[in-house]
Amino acid sequence: MSTETLDGPAVLVRPAVRQAVGRRLRERGIQRGAGKIVSAVAGVALVAVIWSAIRAAGVFPPVLFPGLADVGRAGLAMWRDGTLAADIGTSLTRVVRGLAVGSLAAVAVGTLTATTAFGRLVMQPVLRLFAPIPTVALVPLAILWFGLGEQSKQFVIALGVFVPVWINTHSGLSTTPADYLKVARCTGASRTATLTRIVLPEALPDIVTGLRVGVATAFVLIVVAEMTGTTSGLGYRIAQAQLFSQVDRMLFCLAVLGLVGVLCDQIVATVAAPWIRWAQVQR
Repeated sequence: MSTETLDGPAVLVRPAVRQAVGRRLRERGIQRGAGKIVSAVAGVALVAVIWSAIRAAGVFPPVLFPGLADVGRAGLAMWRDGTLAADIGTSLTRVVRGLAVGSLAAVAVGTLTATTAFGRLVMQPVLRLFAPIPTVALVPLAILWFGLGEQSKQFVIALGVFVPVWINTHSGLSTTPADYLKVARCTGASRTATLTRIVLPEALPDIVTGLRVGVATAFVLIVVAEMTGTTSGLGYRIAQAQLFSQVDRMLFCLAVLGLVGVLCDQIVATVAAPWIRWAQVQR
């Protein structure tokens, strides 16, 4: 029997197998996505039921615990007068800028502290002293340094994002399996090649985790940063609603803030997924 006869069916079968596997993976992805949507809807429905039960029981005065319909009407009014869209855009811009600056600095510094003696011996002890300091406590200092403008707000967010991203970057780069490094040395790989082709890819899942924690931290800090020295943003709107006892507006802004934060987190996870798929397969 000739080699051509043996190879022919195999060549025909491989594309069919790939198509079947790809189709199965797509089906699983659709099922998983549908399951997540159903779970999210069920969770929201459960919160709505509990909220309505607490309101019906009269645990809090109605003016301080509005119904979900009242919250929805307040949000619709904010949308119609244009304040909601403007506040979302302003807050999101501040978050993205602070997140970008803090993340880039954290990854760079984390690379130094994990791979160089100077970073490990000189920079890491200083950063360990800085990490436990609450970022909120640095808001007055940021105002004194940068004033009440945009720079102070972005500085606060960048500082808050820096800590979790640096910790995860440093941890990921410091825990590369020794076997991988031995293989690199045996094959004569340079230090740069080892860092870019082995250490960084291995640490990427940890870096992405740090980025996702950084996104959540940024949305926490934007509220604090916008409570002083500004007349726009979701944080400012929440502070104004508290000042005038507009609980319905306050709750709606908090819900919008959470929704935008979830969307940003999902964007980071989706963009990073192709680069860390190997880690998901291992798990």
